Amino acid sequence: MFIPLHDANALRHIRSPVVTRLLIAVNILIYILMFPAAWAEAADHAVLIFGFIPALVTHQAVLPEALQGVPPEVTYLTYSFLHGSFSHMALNMLFLWIFGDNVEDAFGHLRFLLFYLACAAAGAFAHQIVSGDPEAPLIGASGAISGVLTAYVILHPRVRIWALVFFGIPLPLPAFIPLLFWIGQQFFFFAMGIGEGVSFAAHVGGILAGGLLVLVLRRPGVPLFDKGLASAVAQKAADSGVDGPRRQDAWVPADDTDEPRGPWGGRR
Repeated sequence: MFIPLHDANALRHIRSPVVTRLLIAVNILIYILMFPAAWAEAADHAVLIFGFIPALVTHQAVLPEALQGVPPEVTYLTYSFLHGSFSHMALNMLFLWIFGDNVEDAFGHLRFLLFYLACAAAGAFAHQIVSGDPEAPLIGASGAISGVLTAYVILHPRVRIWALVFFGIPLPLPAFIPLLFWIGQQFFFFAMGIGEGVSFAAHVGGILAGGLLVLVLRRPGVPLFDKGLASAVAQKAADSGVDGPRRQDAWVPADDTDEPRGPWGGRR
């Protein structure tokens, strides 16, 4: 529906999003190592060993002994580091690059890692509950990424993002517009059973987990829904000796109840 390009949202609590970058690096490295060709035998084996197969975790099926690499329960997490194509991996990692750093900033490094893995597990569990083919492997980071997007829109709905929308037109939008539309789209597709080859149940599981976990895992004092954003920008301007917020990180209302308004902000 949209492809994010950049968000004008500075880090406030950490110097660098090391966990986000590490997760991206691991996903890319695993793709390079495990998927040298589209249908290579090694890739097929990797999917069977590390992908999430509901029939294995419920003990309704067993892999051949040569492919029993990890306990089936571990695949609630390992599946999220495998991708079936370059575009599948690249899009997931782009979303993580744009939105993961600010969620990590709000959570802290360790809690963000736990959050990411929990959303991945929730996506697998939701897929398990409704899967029509329990022997088909599930792979991809989409469940975890869905949780990250949900946490981001709860934390920073008014921050502007540049995104390609409507057949590739670049537009600056408040984050809640494309992200809430995307979240609603996942629930609609899940309810209608649309999307052969895509587990929208995993997306929904990640969304629900992300929406709940952001309430308990964020740092103490980190506000939701950009509450207090205007005062924070004003304080930053005062600290830097600037008369007013000429370049800022988001739409800044006159107070927390007014409609968003203000100029397009700067870059990190």
